[in-house]
Amino acid sequence: MPIKQMGEQKIWQRREPLKQYAIWAGWMLGGMLFVFCWALISQNTIWEFLYDADEQAASLIGRMIPPDWSITGSLMMPLWDTINIATVGTALGIAIAFPLAFLAARNTSPHPALRAIALTVIVSSRSINALIWAMLLVTIVGPGIFAGMLAIALRSIGFIGKLLYEAIEEIHPTPVEAVTATGATKSQVLAYAVWPQIMPAFAGISVYRWDINIREATTLGLVGAGGIGLQMNAAINNLAWAQVATVFVLIFATVIVSEWVSARVRHAMI
Repeated sequence: MPIKQMGEQKIWQRREPLKQYAIWAGWMLGGMLFVFCWALISQNTIWEFLYDADEQAASLIGRMIPPDWSITGSLMMPLWDTINIATVGTALGIAIAFPLAFLAARNTSPHPALRAIALTVIVSSRSINALIWAMLLVTIVGPGIFAGMLAIALRSIGFIGKLLYEAIEEIHPTPVEAVTATGATKSQVLAYAVWPQIMPAFAGISVYRWDINIREATTLGLVGAGGIGLQMNAAINNLAWAQVATVFVLIFATVIVSEWVSARVRHAMI
């Protein structure tokens, strides 16, 4: 039976039968869904491979230690490419997502049709993973860092656009009304009433997305979109596990540095 709390006194109340049956039905459907999913996974899983999984993992780790530090110098340029992919891709995503956010927000969109189009673009961007974008773009524009930059940008549009238009919709209306009452144009209202309110959110969202893109950019090379992922894929295909370990260490160090940089930038800007 549920509890309703009134001040310091707790009052027990019995649920209505229809509501209780609905709760039981929900639990039953959830259990049936779990059993169905488990059966489906079991049918498509070769469980015999799991019997010696611990031995295989230990063997793989043993082949990765110690890392092959002799290739570190040759990895610096691909690592720099990875950082550039994330940085330029984030900048492109911001440039496209910024106007889309104003078109998608209810309180700044000039027309419902434009809002629908902007929301469609944002949702489409968020629906496709950066790795899939990279696979498509490698086919269209060819392999290399340009495809990686575009993939990061297309993925970032949805993330930045959604969070930014939500921030725009949550602004306080009083400054907007005050600036509008002075006879300001729409562009002046956006510049002097809307932008100051969303600027901290915009800065935080942009830096946070760049931090995420550093991580995503490290994997785009697996499909030919440039960066250090190309070297990691080559090392895996050649079964050079000591070199794979070196790539892992450099990626881990890059992610740690990007996390520190993004935290410092957010602290300075917000």
